[in-house]
Amino acid sequence: MKQIKILTILFLSSMLFASCEEEIMEWEERPEDERVTTAELPLELEEKISRYEPLKAYADYVLGAGIVLDLYMNNETYRSIVDENFDEVTVGYAMKHGAMVNSEGEINFGPIDDFIAQTNQAEVDVYGHTLVWHANQNASYLNSLIAPTVIPGSSGASALDISGLEDGSFAGWAKNNPGDGITVVEDEGLTEDSQAIELVAGSGSAQPYDLQLTTPQIPVVEGHEYEVSFYIRSDQPGQGRISFGGLENNYPYQDWYGTGGDFTEAFETTSQWQQVKFTVSDFTGTSFNLSFDLGYVPGVTYYIDVNNISVVDLDGEAETVNLITNSDFEEGNLDPWTGYGNESTRAVSAEGEGYGDTGYAMVLTNPTEAQSYEAQQVYTFDEPLEEGTEYTMSFFIKADAPSTIQVELQSPDYSADYSGAIEVGTTWSQVTRTMTATAADRGKFIFDFGESATTFYIDDVVLTSGEVATGTGPVIIEMSDEEKAEVIGAAMEDWIVGMVTHYTDEVTAWDVVNEPMREGGTLRDGNVTDLASDDFYWQKYLGKDYAVTAFNLAREHAEPSDVLFINDYNLEASMAKLDGLIDYVEYIENEGATVDGIGTQMHVSLSTSRENIVEMFQKMAATGKLVKISELDVRLGTASPTAAQLADQAAMYQFIFDSFREHVPAAQRYGVTLWNISDNENEHEFWLPEESPNVWNANYERKHAYKGVADGLAGRDVSEDFTGELE
Repeated sequence: MKQIKILTILFLSSMLFASCEEEIMEWEERPEDERVTTAELPLELEEKISRYEPLKAYADYVLGAGIVLDLYMNNETYRSIVDENFDEVTVGYAMKHGAMVNSEGEINFGPIDDFIAQTNQAEVDVYGHTLVWHANQNASYLNSLIAPTVIPGSSGASALDISGLEDGSFAGWAKNNPGDGITVVEDEGLTEDSQAIELVAGSGSAQPYDLQLTTPQIPVVEGHEYEVSFYIRSDQPGQGRISFGGLENNYPYQDWYGTGGDFTEAFETTSQWQQVKFTVSDFTGTSFNLSFDLGYVPGVTYYIDVNNISVVDLDGEAETVNLITNSDFEEGNLDPWTGYGNESTRAVSAEGEGYGDTGYAMVLTNPTEAQSYEAQQVYTFDEPLEEGTEYTMSFFIKADAPSTIQVELQSPDYSADYSGAIEVGTTWSQVTRTMTATAADRGKFIFDFGESATTFYIDDVVLTSGEVATGTGPVIIEMSDEEKAEVIGAAMEDWIVGMVTHYTDEVTAWDVVNEPMREGGTLRDGNVTDLASDDFYWQKYLGKDYAVTAFNLAREHAEPSDVLFINDYNLEASMAKLDGLIDYVEYIENEGATVDGIGTQMHVSLSTSRENIVEMFQKMAATGKLVKISELDVRLGTASPTAAQLADQAAMYQFIFDSFREHVPAAQRYGVTLWNISDNENEHEFWLPEESPNVWNANYERKHAYKGVADGLAGRDVSEDFTGELE
């Protein structure tokens, strides 16, 4: 091997000398100032971008990132980029009402507490997003607070004669101890314009019989069980009982509410209507009566709704022949109901979720909007319906969001008779329709529920060729506008105070009010018909001053140094919207609240008007408020951009940062938040899918946009300082 190397060297030497004979190279020493150094070698763009420091190194204001909580907690690469590059983080969803408030109105702080513990380790601040918004709310809970009270009717026809109450004569009724008065009064019943018995306990009342009203005799059938029910309220906390004539035990301890609760002598009353409901069967003859004994507490005024006092024979002959056997789902199953379509699900509810908040209901969930027939729940009859016969169907229904459902009577060849669209609200209501079987082979009763993406609750389904026996029917009591405002105001206060006080040491800046404006510059009023399932407009119930209340609550419970923002989108696209927002801020402050800053989201694209961006910053600066770019990203319209598009994106990012610096005085620059970190699909499941709007690519590598952001933050081309020296 050594020999081969020697021969090779000799050969190369001979070649070199031969070459030199033909062209002799002259070597010279250049002056020091004319030498080309490695520092002068040009750097490729990729090399330049790799040499930039973390973004926050170039910022002289708060640089934030909108992040996905689960990724931050569980993806080390994602978290390290966030921690290295940003001063502050905004959680995209997990700090909102819909994510943190449960069905009882309780705030679950656990996930955010864990998150803040993680950010504290990295010395990264957390921005509070957002306190009052119309989207991402636990709308089911909030709507339940103001839902009408649905009071079930009696189980059938009443055997009690109330005609003496309806005409005010008390014919057949006995005022045994009238106290300070027993009368029938108008407009005090369960519903508007309905009657109530007013019974006033005297100042010396002490025994239950000191205020007593007794019914006429009520005919009964020996061996049958009877349901007694009525509705009662009082002007202050009170007590009452029912005593009897004609029972083996005329002074029984009862489960007065029929819920399987305690057996007591007396029931309690409050200012809210409540149903008292129980059964009796120990009759000593063919009739009995009952007495309302309300003399326990002096000075209390009681009201008993006239039209809903009933005594019903539960063992009487059924008036309705229901062709659907498992109609109330009280056995806890859906047999023989079956269903399919659109990945829909069906189940039996938890106990207490049936109509009237008792028993069970059928629960049908459709995940996505489709044609109505693409999600179905089917009941198959033992024998087909009779051709030409008119049938009456009845059922109780509600949904998690305003929705539409349809019923059909179907044949094996899929021909059918249809009910047409049935509108469904978020509170229980009874649907009653008539349908005629137009063919002899209509063998299925079907709920078509594929049109709306929501969950339906259905109870007490009846299909009959006779009358539907519904007793007295349900009573629906709507809250007044004033009552709704009070309830929703209290819920908003609980939410704001709960969040701000819990995080008073951890969160020093909040989006207090988010997206209050319509595109034309007017204030949203919440009167929207096409609501998403998690939409809830606080302003619909609290009016224009909802933001005044929100800022006052946040200011009262935050630290004095905390910064409170109002925030909206498309402000660079609509000067009218921006002007409307600025006017609303002025209104809020004229009403006594303080707004520290205005946030502009800036979800922009390459075609966004640069002139508008400049004008927006100028107008925002003119308010004297702090200015925050709160959700910045630059869309390209594709997930596979070209090099030219990436360069244009970088230029747009830099233009926005340059404009922010140029047109907003330093003292008013709160900061900029980039909305999401990268183009990775995990960050874009719900926001801008199939896009590439961010500063890192899908593999968490710096894009050209990184240089645009860094140069914009620094106010110069940072890469001009880089040399060709190897690093």
